[in-house]
Amino acid sequence: MNSKKYKDTIYETRDINNIKELFVGSCDLYAHKTAYLVKEKPGGKYMPIKYSRVKEDVECLGTGFYKLGLRGEKIAVLGENSYEWVMTYIATVIGSSVIVPIDKELPANEVANLLTRAKVSAVVYSKKIEKLLHAALEQMEEETANGIKYRICMKSDHGAAETDLDTVMEIGRTALISGDRSFLDNEVDSDAMCTLMFTSGTTGMAKGVMLSQRNIAANVQNMSKYVKIDDDGIGLSVLPMNHSYEMTCHIFTGFYQGMAIAICEGLKYIQKNLVESKATVMLGVPLIFENIYKKIMKQASSKGKAKKMRKMMERSKKYRLYNDQNFIRKIFKSVHEPLGNSIRLLIVGGAAMNPKIIEDFQALGFPMIQGYGMSENAPIIAVNRDKCSKPASVGPAMPGTEIRIDNPSEDGIGEIVVKGPSVMLGYYENPEATAEAIRDGWLYTGDYGYFDDEGYLYISGRKKNVIVTKNGKNIFPEEIEYILSEADFIAEVLVYGEIDEKTGDTFVKAEIYPDYGQIKEEFGKLTDEEVEKLIKHVVSEVCDVLPTYKRVTRVAVRDVEFEKTTTRKVKRNQKKLEKNAKNQDK
Repeated sequence: MNSKKYKDTIYETRDINNIKELFVGSCDLYAHKTAYLVKEKPGGKYMPIKYSRVKEDVECLGTGFYKLGLRGEKIAVLGENSYEWVMTYIATVIGSSVIVPIDKELPANEVANLLTRAKVSAVVYSKKIEKLLHAALEQMEEETANGIKYRICMKSDHGAAETDLDTVMEIGRTALISGDRSFLDNEVDSDAMCTLMFTSGTTGMAKGVMLSQRNIAANVQNMSKYVKIDDDGIGLSVLPMNHSYEMTCHIFTGFYQGMAIAICEGLKYIQKNLVESKATVMLGVPLIFENIYKKIMKQASSKGKAKKMRKMMERSKKYRLYNDQNFIRKIFKSVHEPLGNSIRLLIVGGAAMNPKIIEDFQALGFPMIQGYGMSENAPIIAVNRDKCSKPASVGPAMPGTEIRIDNPSEDGIGEIVVKGPSVMLGYYENPEATAEAIRDGWLYTGDYGYFDDEGYLYISGRKKNVIVTKNGKNIFPEEIEYILSEADFIAEVLVYGEIDEKTGDTFVKAEIYPDYGQIKEEFGKLTDEEVEKLIKHVVSEVCDVLPTYKRVTRVAVRDVEFEKTTTRKVKRNQKKLEKNAKNQDK
């Protein structure tokens, strides 16, 4: 993974200006290959869908949308990952309409607000979230709700739906047979908005990111210059498709490169689906991979082989045994087989990953790289090459993308600012926020970071999370969280600053969810008071290595996990955190 002979490798790619060129080109190139692996029923077998079938289905659906009068309209899609979800997205955008992906985990009032703000003309939804959609529609003003011309269920089970995708596709198929080529011959505007994607946040705060087909196509093509999937590659789609990370980096990039995508049945089925699909690639966020890592180490420990495994992992790192995939899989056979024995690449993003865990995955024979991006850049900004990476870095700037550090400190740390073809069009109906985020063509990310001597980018933390002390010191809570998360007996941690009412100074506070399983295994059953005492002792020991101004001086121990987003990131909402915490001063 760190071979310097690959550090300047740029893979050849085919030029694309929009999603239609991506879609049509791949359907022609890979017509007889499998594009998707889907299950007709939960727990069933994966069934293949070829690229030729995808082309036919999208053409029928897109023509059907046209016959319903949805050309140029906004179409929302709401539901779990599925082949139907992908079809809806592609048929919408290459038909010059605008797709509005909505998170299925949102409460009804937020769904109602987003549907209203986006002014959608149709909603395509899965049967599982029918009640959520119905509740959202009831909370909308009657005139606005009536403006949604069609409510289309993904499966042939109408319920409260007016129609379903099969019906719309049949309308389109009939029109195509009769010679209707309006959808097929549609010329897309590569620079017009094709996707309206709302950022995370409460209803009033969520911003609508407007992306064009060129934004997304450029991201896909440029990312493919650094990361190439093998010809027989199979990806397991785990993250929600309504997020740019999964949709661009996995669904579209996979389609562009001719790989197959297996639809995961849910987070608790990841291991099972990896085996069933024989997946070679998986994208995820740190928490997903950390959970897999913990299970691997726990299994080794339960069999009394933890020390032996650690010793072999260190040898793998020292002699780079992981560069010989066949050999390393034999050495760590007990680890690879439960995960399908096929994984060739793990890609992590969405948040910072502990580099030591990346190194351990690589030592075990699971190549792992991380990248960095945000929805406003469709999303990738920097990414490690697949055969030459640095575990602690998010990689160099993606080809075609410029990155500079704005107003750097003495340590070279400053705000990450980006320019390139993937920078969004702006925020929907929010010119003030757009003007703040994009200045002279540069996107101000709100993230702090720095470059090393070889041009590799490192993320320090979010600008809005920085803790500023009374004497002007900047503290990145993510740095302290990373250090504490490595300690024993700490499962989850969130660090933030609070003002001391007496002195007016800012102190650093850590809110911690203990690893109760590890504590019980080590000490037996402890009382709440004993757990708090143990955690505070651990924090004190860890903080001894930090500069005085960075040390945690308040600790709150909680007995429930942190609330997380659908991409498994801890939500930074201080009021909610404090409400659930047992606030104990250290």
